[in-house]
Amino acid sequence: MNARRLVGALLLACVAASLLAGITGGLLRVGIAATDAPWLGRAALAHAALMMCGFMGTVIGIERAVAAKRRLAWAPPLLSGAAGLLLLRGVDTAAGILLVAAGIAFIAVNVLLLRRQRAPHTMLLLASACAWAVGNLLFAAGAASTAVLPWWFAFLVITVAAERLEMTRLMRRRPAAQPALAVILALVLLGAGASAFTPAAGGALFGSAIFALALWLFTFDIARRTVRAQGLPRYMAVCLLGGYAWLAAGGVAWAATALGWPARDLALHALGLGFLVSMILGHAPVILPAIARVKLLFGNFFYLPLAALHASLLLRLGAGFLDFGARRTGALFNALSIALFALTVLGAAFAWRRRHGGRPSGSPP
Repeated sequence: MNARRLVGALLLACVAASLLAGITGGLLRVGIAATDAPWLGRAALAHAALMMCGFMGTVIGIERAVAAKRRLAWAPPLLSGAAGLLLLRGVDTAAGILLVAAGIAFIAVNVLLLRRQRAPHTMLLLASACAWAVGNLLFAAGAASTAVLPWWFAFLVITVAAERLEMTRLMRRRPAAQPALAVILALVLLGAGASAFTPAAGGALFGSAIFALALWLFTFDIARRTVRAQGLPRYMAVCLLGGYAWLAAGGVAWAATALGWPARDLALHALGLGFLVSMILGHAPVILPAIARVKLLFGNFFYLPLAALHASLLLRLGAGFLDFGARRTGALFNALSIALFALTVLGAAFAWRRRHGGRPSGSPP
């Protein structure tokens, strides 16, 4: 096995471990999973770090490393992936150090990309990397979740905003659209920073800025047009627009939680599941072929896990807002919808290979 394949196998193992442990730990937190294994208790305690750093941070790091085309660019995902494994071993101090190192290295990778292409979206990607580094530093220092989570969510939502800005850069927009986005994302960062010192005011500002970002995306994203198309473009648009609706709900719930309302589960999972997982479902058919060289045969069956995700979220965050039993059932179906998507991707990969006989894309018959 050459070095490239070895690194790929290690990263795949780290991503899978963090994702599975994070999901299982989340189920434990709502009283579903058993508690016999010691690692399961640690997974429950480190649920947010596993999902947002060990899984999402590593996946985004891989995507950026592929774009950078430099060996050292693989350091951030390797460090964050290893940190996820250490969290499961209970070695929290070492995991925190690795996450700090991953954040710093990730800033360097994004500086490289910015120097190659000075554009608004690469500037935003650098800002998102800085947000991740700050969140990781606070996590390593043992800061409260009210201080850490806004930075981690800022990292993820600014990453999505930057990528959507890049994909829609050829659209005609009002002159004030891009400056408005810059102001909104600056408020997201300001709210994240203020949350460590004044959780109520900082959280209210952070949630309000997230809601404003959802409105911006609804107004200016190309998904409003491509939802009227067919095939994969329409599927992606449906994923995006549904995700933006959960982004808006998460922003309102975040501000409400900061002001004393019991909406923490709604705030965290409208953003973490409703928005971010919708983004993953929407972009996976495009990103996987680009970074993992896995060809997928797209079909309407991709809508099944998407519908399951949104239905389970409505149960968990709607009826579950007042009934813990419904919240627990919804959480279980959240996990099953993610598993269904994984099976859908595997089925689409096998279907592509069967139809094309394993030939590379674009090769003659």
